[in-house]
Amino acid sequence: MDDITIRNFRAGDIDAVVHLFRDTIHTINAKDYTKEQLDAWAPEVIDNACWCEKLLKHYTVVAEKDGIICGFGDIHKNGYFDHLFVNKDYQGQGIASKIVASIEAHAVKENIKKIEVHVSITARTFFIGKGYAIINPQKVTYNVQEFTNYVMKKSL
Repeated sequence: MDDITIRNFRAGDIDAVVHLFRDTIHTINAKDYTKEQLDAWAPEVIDNACWCEKLLKHYTVVAEKDGIICGFGDIHKNGYFDHLFVNKDYQGQGIASKIVASIEAHAVKENIKKIEVHVSITARTFFIGKGYAIINPQKVTYNVQEFTNYVMKKSL
């Protein structure tokens, strides 16, 4: 884990980040969601420019190992923790924990008192282990597919 570097997201990272997002969902989340749900959540075509603009507005970090972006996460100014993804080939190496630590440290620095995150079935146990409490399960519709996820919060 010591060879993992966390740094701020840069516009030039967008292609790697979008690829990581899509690939991770279609492999790691496949155990909890249908192919139709995965295709809706992470479609073949994603607007990289739109994503880049959004990620640049948030506090967004990427994790790098040997010069390869292997994870990313972001939080809005209002304390909404939007994304946390780790490449399928880098699971179980503490990368998500390092990203969460960076996101939470930033939140504390910005005087954010509570973080809210909407997590997948797949990520629920991880977030519980990081001290997040389930507020409620919910059904959300995205690209015509209905998903179960969990509203979770953590006080800082």
